[in-house]
Amino acid sequence: MSKIKTCVSLYSLQDEYLNHRMNLREIMQYVKEKGAEGVEILPDQMLKGAPDVSEETVQEWNAMLAETGLKPVIADVFLNMNLYKNRLLTHKECVDLLVKEIKQAHRLGIHLIRLVSMVPYWVIEPLLPYCKEYDVTIALEVHAAMAFDIPETRAFIEEMKRVNSPYVGLVIDTGIFCRKFPRVVRAYETLNGTSEQVFDYIDTLFEKGTDLHRVLRENNFQYPAELEKAIQSEHDRMFVPLCDGYENLDFSVLDEYMPYIKHFHFKLFEMTENGEYSMDYKGLLQYLHDHDYDGYVATEYEGNRFTLPGHPMAEKEQVAAQLSYIHKCLDEIQG
Repeated sequence: MSKIKTCVSLYSLQDEYLNHRMNLREIMQYVKEKGAEGVEILPDQMLKGAPDVSEETVQEWNAMLAETGLKPVIADVFLNMNLYKNRLLTHKECVDLLVKEIKQAHRLGIHLIRLVSMVPYWVIEPLLPYCKEYDVTIALEVHAAMAFDIPETRAFIEEMKRVNSPYVGLVIDTGIFCRKFPRVVRAYETLNGTSEQVFDYIDTLFEKGTDLHRVLRENNFQYPAELEKAIQSEHDRMFVPLCDGYENLDFSVLDEYMPYIKHFHFKLFEMTENGEYSMDYKGLLQYLHDHDYDGYVATEYEGNRFTLPGHPMAEKEQVAAQLSYIHKCLDEIQG
């Protein structure tokens, strides 16, 4: 029997926060009111001084958790290896930065860290003693265009399996399970000058059960004749690689990784009356239920970046709609 729980990544409400329509306390109260059980935070986005937050900030965070009853589920961590103009960070510098994040998560009562895609595998072993000491798990995000066929992701997974520790795992982003190309992306990018023919071609790939990411790799990164015909301008040619990040994988790709999966990002581009336009949330929730998943599925709204000029930001409405739909699906699936 699965124990799927709902969560909201506060990344989903970043415009509300950035433009001071809502502060962190108001955001947390909102997601709780809309039915979320847990919260996912990007500390360097919403906590002053991260990863060296003050004791006052920690106390304020704890107070917000107590007020809302939200579970502090996961912290999103980025490893910026390009801090200097003339070199990448050394291995030791990378590990030291991530140790700071582990200690911060511990102070915030968070036991799981999402490492952004492409974090190198060699951080795992030196971080393990700190993960154990502070009871914080590290998990690499498997993201569209950076999923299971990418060498860096494969290397992390191989090392994860080798160390075989409960403190190392994966976070799955559902952008790898698109069943249609998001129409909000099409509307926004068409307005920016991308030709309709490009999107018509990509739509045919999804109709065939594939995607641009797969087709490009099957063709050794050469554009198929149909795509060349669809490209109408130099703008189109520059934009096409950005469409690589919407994959159409079968849920069964997760079969071998289920023991390692710690968390899910339920990517959200556009909620409709029948669910998310481009993804089958209910099908994935059924898959997770059938595989006894015991963890959170987090709302991660990214349709905000495709808001058309003159249209209102719909972060709050989209988050609320997704939570409502997921709870409805879980009621039907879990009983």
